[in-house]
Amino acid sequence: MFDSISIPTILVSYVALLFSLSVHEASHATAAYWLGDDTAARLGRMTLNPLAHMDLLGTFLFPLLGMATGFPFIGWAKPVPVDPRNLTRRFPQRTGYAMVAGAGPASNLLQAILFLGIMFLLVKAVVPVSQDEYRTFVFAMHAWKVENLQVLQLSTGSTVFLALLSRLVWINLGLALFNLLPMGPLDGAGILRGFLPWRLLPKFDRVQPWMGGILIVLALTGILGYLLAPVFVAIDFGIRFLASFILHF
Repeated sequence: MFDSISIPTILVSYVALLFSLSVHEASHATAAYWLGDDTAARLGRMTLNPLAHMDLLGTFLFPLLGMATGFPFIGWAKPVPVDPRNLTRRFPQRTGYAMVAGAGPASNLLQAILFLGIMFLLVKAVVPVSQDEYRTFVFAMHAWKVENLQVLQLSTGSTVFLALLSRLVWINLGLALFNLLPMGPLDGAGILRGFLPWRLLPKFDRVQPWMGGILIVLALTGILGYLLAPVFVAIDFGIRFLASFILHF
């Protein structure tokens, strides 16, 4: 099971996960602060310091075990505390809470776009004229191990940076899609609850306590991966299509 462990790959992936989770949680805290609730800010959660957001199981044990075994890993951080009663009355309380919930996935999507752009720039800057930039980019986006990128014959720094950018893109996309699922305790449930008709809220709230258990079962059985796979395939197609224009394929 552990024969194919790649320490560089684990380190790069874990750094990308820590950073992505920290921005996600800090975005929740910042959105709440801007909307009038300073609960998370007073508890030191409005920061990019990963130590403020780390959860023993979700940010340490499960991700590292998954990376070491090759099993699709699940990562999460400590939830950011939000007191809806403190949110600004410029919006209905449900809407304000939905905005706070949506800040996390939105930050992940913005990170994915930002790091994808940086990856395009890096490929343009470091790939030799004689080498196909598009194929280099696609290979770097899908190389599972950092060592696999050595065939590109780039400098060590460029190789590691390409691997890191690739992980930042995919991990942020994964966090965004996963958290947008309308299943408590994920952000998608808080977002959806903010816009449901009042008459549907009692039914929605009654089923949410069961959603956490269902989510774990779906993840551990691989069903969740199958459900999300078509979305990732579509995103991958879109990235390749964009790369074909930017990198003149």
